[in-house]
Amino acid sequence: MKIILNGGQKELAGQMTLTSLINNFCKNPRYVIAELNGVIVKKNGWDDSTLKDGDSVELVNFVGGG
Repeated sequence: MKIILNGGQKELAGQMTLTSLINNFCKNPRYVIAELNGVIVKKNGWDDSTLKDGDSVELVNFVGGG
């Protein structure tokens, strides 16, 4: 299955939830905002969001500093 992840094409081995994708690609999921096909998905909806071929996902990590 192919998706667009942060603007680049990504091949996934099989069906995956947004939670699984985030856990695989983000060091600290606690500070991630996820957008699926142009819609922000709240953290409590990640498990219910199963990715489909052609989906577009944007993952944004917040980083603190000073």
